[in-house]
Amino acid sequence: MFDDILTFIRELYREPEAFIPLHAPVFTGREKEYLCECIDSTFVSSVGQYVGRMEDMITDFTGAAKAVAVVNGTCGLTAALHLAGVEPETLVITQGLTFVATANAISHTGARPVFIDSDADTLGMSPDALRTFLENHDPADGRVSACVPVHIVGHSCRIREICALCAEYGIPVVEDAAEGIGSYFEGQHLGTFGLLGVLSFNGNKTITTGGGGMIITNDEELGIRTRHLTATAKTPHRWEFKHDAIGWNYRMPNINAALGCAQMEKLDDILADKKAVAQAYRAFFAEHADITYIDAPKGCDSNYWLNTALFASKEQRDAFLAESNDKDVMTRPMWTLMSDMDIYQNALSDSLSTARDITDRAINLPSGPRLES
Repeated sequence: MFDDILTFIRELYREPEAFIPLHAPVFTGREKEYLCECIDSTFVSSVGQYVGRMEDMITDFTGAAKAVAVVNGTCGLTAALHLAGVEPETLVITQGLTFVATANAISHTGARPVFIDSDADTLGMSPDALRTFLENHDPADGRVSACVPVHIVGHSCRIREICALCAEYGIPVVEDAAEGIGSYFEGQHLGTFGLLGVLSFNGNKTITTGGGGMIITNDEELGIRTRHLTATAKTPHRWEFKHDAIGWNYRMPNINAALGCAQMEKLDDILADKKAVAQAYRAFFAEHADITYIDAPKGCDSNYWLNTALFASKEQRDAFLAESNDKDVMTRPMWTLMSDMDIYQNALSDSLSTARDITDRAINLPSGPRLES
């Protein structure tokens, strides 16, 4: 039924028979060399040259004033929310269409997530839905302490509008840019619009450190405090252990950062290839009237982390999911809406009508880079 699509994907990835993953990492640079150097140095934990080097590479690449390497994106987002002033029993606005880590990070602060709708073109938080919520918010439900817009599949949400609206209400913005390394809106890197932003380097991301993330900010003092608190808030001394705040042991290990430094050196090549993959999908689906390719929204230079298509119906989408995975071409649906999960069924939420339509009909396609060593 979908042989033409599956044949196209196999030709795109030059793989006639074997399994095609959704987004496998590629190691075509100095990864093994740096890992061996790290092991030989014996500095494999959170102290070592590669951690600082990767932070510098991220600030140079993104234009952020400070970058703080952490063990994963979820811990990074949890810390960023605390640093933004989120307190227990307050409300944190995010979107219903996101990975569960966003909502979990909010919950780890003791705050309560609020789920609002998405835009069809960006897949991310709708500023219109945000304004509607803020204009009709009953203070008795709790104080809004932060807003967490999520940049989905590498595409930017309407981040300038969201930040401007939150500024009207005095609400700090913490960007979940877990999928956003190498993506820009109007020339500015995602994650640098709000007070803080968080990147992820999980194994399925555009570049990987195995596990890991990065908190970025344009506030230098806040960046210094972030680094201090994510390293157990230990005060500098050659041998004494004194800590001046309740911090976290969230620092990225040196061995992960070694992998990340080699990946950063290849990032331009990876992004170029992923854009070529996206162009191929764009051209292919232009010939399919019943399937819509979700392209980067206006103003966004996307990394095209996961190429996404919208099928005519849920039934058609589900049939393709079954057939493609049966034939060893990995595809997946978007995430279950947060408000549909038992763990968040009592959270405040709007209708999520657009997000639900996206969730019912969207599919993520194989999108990994095709670089060869």
